[in-house]
Amino acid sequence: MPALTTTSDGFLLHGEPFRIVSGALHYFRVHPDQWADRLRKARLMGLNTVETYVPWNLHQPDPEGPLVLDGLLDLPRYLRLAGEEGLRVLLRPGPFICAEWDGGGLPAWLTADPDIRLRSSDPRFTAAVDRYLDLLLPPLLPHFAASGGPVVAVQVENEYGAYGDDTAYLKHLAGALRSRGVEELLFTCDQADPAHLAAGSLPGVLATGTFGGKIEQSLARLRAHQAEGPLMCTEFWVGWFDHWGGPHHARDAADAAADLDRLLSAGASVNLYMFHGGTNFGFTNGANHQHAYAPTVTSYDYDAPLTEWGDPSPKYHALREVIARHEPVPDEPVPAPGAKLPPTEVVMGLRAPLLPHADALGTAVRAENPLTMQALGQRAGFALYRTSLPRPGDGLLHFAGGVGDRAQVFVDGAPAGVLERERHEETLPVRVPRPGAVLEVLVENMGGVNYGPHIGTPKGLLGPVSLDGTVLRDWECRPLPLDGPDVPHGPEAVPFAPSGQAASAVPAFHRGTFEVAVPADAFLALPGWTKGHAWVNGFALGRYWNRGPQRTLYVPAPVLRPGANDLVLLELHGTTAARALLTDTPDLGPVNP
Repeated sequence: MPALTTTSDGFLLHGEPFRIVSGALHYFRVHPDQWADRLRKARLMGLNTVETYVPWNLHQPDPEGPLVLDGLLDLPRYLRLAGEEGLRVLLRPGPFICAEWDGGGLPAWLTADPDIRLRSSDPRFTAAVDRYLDLLLPPLLPHFAASGGPVVAVQVENEYGAYGDDTAYLKHLAGALRSRGVEELLFTCDQADPAHLAAGSLPGVLATGTFGGKIEQSLARLRAHQAEGPLMCTEFWVGWFDHWGGPHHARDAADAAADLDRLLSAGASVNLYMFHGGTNFGFTNGANHQHAYAPTVTSYDYDAPLTEWGDPSPKYHALREVIARHEPVPDEPVPAPGAKLPPTEVVMGLRAPLLPHADALGTAVRAENPLTMQALGQRAGFALYRTSLPRPGDGLLHFAGGVGDRAQVFVDGAPAGVLERERHEETLPVRVPRPGAVLEVLVENMGGVNYGPHIGTPKGLLGPVSLDGTVLRDWECRPLPLDGPDVPHGPEAVPFAPSGQAASAVPAFHRGTFEVAVPADAFLALPGWTKGHAWVNGFALGRYWNRGPQRTLYVPAPVLRPGANDLVLLELHGTTAARALLTDTPDLGPVNP
């Protein structure tokens, strides 16, 4: 019998009445050395449960390879720490997670096949899911409640009613979990809309809702859909996420607290989305695509009760007070904000241009026409395309189908312009200085769409490229993933040299060192820099872009070490000053009105 069961209007845990008061805390968005701290702060806010997704794409980057379960992806360790803190766990293994995460968690090797019907009972898709579960579940089952662990419930798919209505697919997933030893309570979650609930739920499986307001209406819709059983909001949106070029979203703490009070007063269970958002480290952010492509920023602070850097916010205290009216809250003091690194300037005195040294970063493939990143077997990062231009003079380059997602064009090494998917750009005027001039196109994957029909949209150059109507042939296509365990930013991969005084507006790695007495959280500020990626001591912090809203990147204390530390930037355009600043103050941008 499962540890967590349902009654006509609530939950029982080991036979005793139990209300789930949970918060989302994604292990893969938090440095592993900080998991215990964040879990403790969840318990001190009054939460008795935490929830996490599982990103299939990172755990199984190779369809034939083993499951990755170490470092940031050591899910068994995370579950053990949650149990040691006295917290239960709601596990949401996918296969699709959305989560503003690259590709919604679906692996690039899977979505690269245009013939597979994603999130359906297509046997090619379900076979891939079955293999994933074959690998994932055995190391996790010891942490399930049936074995004395903290996992008390497992989600079947994720907001499926907003995507499809293939009940056979949902039945397959539920059966796949059960046949592999999952005895715990199963649940679905959908937006509190009658059509979504009808399409995304499964008989015999608890249906839950996702909403941030209209509490009474949302709960009434849940009850209309499911006459008996617990009422639960599996995603109570306490904040929101940000896109590059937009505002920083925030939700008033008093407003969130008032709606949480309404929810708990109705007897419902809840999972705060997010309790602690964390960070889209490296190349893991997702994107939305409704009328236009819109990539998500590096920070996943989400205006959550616990900030991106792990400090309790005013919202933390406001929600804690509400929870205390309905459920026991530990009689322990709330931790004070964590230590911050004193402001530290970093002179970026070494430089290595990217284009001349690209051969050290990836192996090229020759092709008649440009190959997409998917065809190159590449999940994330960049691709560099090279060919020659047949004749000199002014001309118009046309990129059939556009670019995925942002292309910088160079002629004989000189910048010629930028094309962006979000602006639907496909043409660029160029001046060709000589016959046989080298055309180079550096394309950045800005993040895979994580919601809706555009999941799996190709990246890189998406079709033939022509100059004044003449198709350019014989391309060198070079993947530059920059996201492996050995990030190729050091002297062993590219030859750094003193920067000198000459400014240059071409992509280049910049490197500097700085001293740390006692490691503490910090925020990387880059005034005068344009767009690129940052690594500290080889740890990929993520993207920066002066487009905003985000102005600083979070540097977790465990990334730093006493003594000398290394900062590397891949600046894609140029900088007005080869200096960076580690500051003690975050800047996520101006808040939405």
